Amino acid sequence: MGIAFKPAETFRDDFTYRNSDAGILRFPFPFGEDAYMYSVNIEPHVPAGPSPAYEHTFDVDEHYVAECRERARVLELEPGRCKVLPHMMAAQWDTLELIMESFARDYPEYFSLSKDGTTWTWQNLPLGIKDQFTFGDASTLPYEPFEYITRQAQGDFTLQDQRNDNLFVDGGMVTTQADWSLEFDIGMSFHEWHAPVPLAHQIGVFDRALKFLLRLQQAQPVRRLNWTMTINPRLDTSPENYPVWGPDRTTVTSENVAQKVHLRVELQTLFRLPRSNAILFGIRCYLASVGELARVEKWRKRLHRVLRDLPPELEGYKGLGRYRQMVIDHLAPFDDGAVLTKGCEPDQTVLAS
Repeated sequence: MGIAFKPAETFRDDFTYRNSDAGILRFPFPFGEDAYMYSVNIEPHVPAGPSPAYEHTFDVDEHYVAECRERARVLELEPGRCKVLPHMMAAQWDTLELIMESFARDYPEYFSLSKDGTTWTWQNLPLGIKDQFTFGDASTLPYEPFEYITRQAQGDFTLQDQRNDNLFVDGGMVTTQADWSLEFDIGMSFHEWHAPVPLAHQIGVFDRALKFLLRLQQAQPVRRLNWTMTINPRLDTSPENYPVWGPDRTTVTSENVAQKVHLRVELQTLFRLPRSNAILFGIRCYLASVGELARVEKWRKRLHRVLRDLPPELEGYKGLGRYRQMVIDHLAPFDDGAVLTKGCEPDQTVLAS
């Protein structure tokens, strides 16, 4: 069955974004246990897992067209949200090839790619794009190759250059981030980029993660989940625009908490690129309101327990202080204390009303 795109939904102003029933059930819920602490939690990125979001190399869902339009709007206002350092051109072409081939293979009813030597023809039916270009010649595309293809993909992407036994953020398309800035982070090393994260450094999470990623092999991508919460279904929560979205945190009440507070999950994928030896880091953002998640019995109970017992340092880092207790209070009546099965998958195929 095809994807029922919702091109008119919005992620700002009137916030018309909603998940369909199928969209809720495919949400990559991040909590497999009743408590949460930072961990490396990296696994092979294979076409299997507790959510259909894992079935393909890059997930395309009902929000695809609307998210691409939102990205174009952000870039029109702030072109610097896409920035790649000059030495990363080979990684740009690597990224374009990976995403085009993946889309054309996994979603042939929506995307196609044909090759005649270095002459490639790309068609994207949902966005109405058809371009012929010369692979390796950026002048034949309307944008540089990394920007061209990531304008047509959901989620953010960064390019990590590997040198001196370290990784450096030397490029990115970042329009849906959870309060971090590509403009500030570009050129930083792995530990510099992750410096603000509490607790994880002390327990060695990032030391282990860096050692693992430096050994990442081609054709063996990996993935992990990360999460935070945000008010309203807003994709662009960049530090540069904090005056726009920051005040939203003061608008949560016990009456609107289920509609306004959203769990924001990042499906993070990492690919070793073949020509450049760089790493492509995909950061796919999913949003679901507390009210939507509460329609799944296992999820509403588990989310209650995770938030109730969250360490104070993580509450502060994730910016939950103003509304965390309201979410806990809203979910508490749904939690009878029953033992829940481990794992993130929902325990039902039909949602509660």
